[in-house]
Amino acid sequence: MIIAVDAMGTDACPVADVHGAVLAARERGLHVVLTGDETAIKRELAKYNTTGLTIDIVHAPQAITMHDKPSVIGKGKPDSSMHIALKMVKDKQADAFVTMGNTGAAHAVAMLHTVGRIRGVKRPALSAVFPVFGHPVIFTDIGANADAKPEWMVQFALMGAIYAERALGTSSNPRIGLLSNGEEEGKGNTLIRETAEILARLPLNFVGNVEPKQVFHNQADVVVSDGFVGNILLKTYEAGTRYLSEHIRRTIRANIVWTLAGAVLRPAFGRVRTKIDTTEVGGAPLLGVDGVVIIGHGSSNEIAVRNAVFQAERAVSGDIVNHIRQRSPRLWRCSKVYPRRVWYGPAAKRSATGSHHRYGG
Repeated sequence: MIIAVDAMGTDACPVADVHGAVLAARERGLHVVLTGDETAIKRELAKYNTTGLTIDIVHAPQAITMHDKPSVIGKGKPDSSMHIALKMVKDKQADAFVTMGNTGAAHAVAMLHTVGRIRGVKRPALSAVFPVFGHPVIFTDIGANADAKPEWMVQFALMGAIYAERALGTSSNPRIGLLSNGEEEGKGNTLIRETAEILARLPLNFVGNVEPKQVFHNQADVVVSDGFVGNILLKTYEAGTRYLSEHIRRTIRANIVWTLAGAVLRPAFGRVRTKIDTTEVGGAPLLGVDGVVIIGHGSSNEIAVRNAVFQAERAVSGDIVNHIRQRSPRLWRCSKVYPRRVWYGPAAKRSATGSHHRYGG
């Protein structure tokens, strides 16, 4: 298996990118190709013992920064490390692509300039994988589509379910929840209500609306939202965990007795941190593009890069792209069916087992 890694992705590139790639190659015996500034990459590789490892370098004279606008990188930086690595995936010279760089740019390069969409997919979706009590939960979309349509949301649900089953080791019937402001049927805005109507009629394990409290009590394996809401949830989760960790640290240091107690409990705190830290996941897939694309955070360290490469390995081993391509056509057609007229509340007399609304073509 060959994994192409954008060595110019992290904020401190190529330090963490190269180190993480070396760790991944050493632990799993993967063939890693690093794309980017050849001189800088060689300088970093020289710091490690790479005997017996298969690590290649493909020079890329340009690099996409976090400040580059996705709308201009296609023509502005056609020889970037992202372009070159993704072209390798398109040309079947690599099985997957991993970057910790500009998310919007990676989305644009994959969609418009290299691998493109899987046929039938309306909009690719960015995802995130959160560890919830040791159980991976995939969230989609978390930023690619701020404004979404019901049929796109249904596609997000199906692609997320396939990824959960094939790459995350979830059961063969992943539970799909629709992120809403209430768990009751009929809650949410028009987008949520119409999406719920369609999901309820499809052969998916749709558990209904879920609130964040249910998500973090392991009541869903796949959480579906539009990119605007999903992005806010992702950033709130990450900011919240950092805030809580810092608050605990400051509180413990405020009192000598608490400091001593904190020293005793440090291993326990460390274990909790690894359970909720997104670094342990590393990156998450861009679902719906015609190739395995894993995107992580620019602030990632070498452990996150290593784990992102492992995430790519699982996606390739699970044959994610082909499963989306092969299993989705019938649901794609179903997802185009809209409720002709939707009523909510007592007058609708909806049963717990299904909807009485008629659907028009």
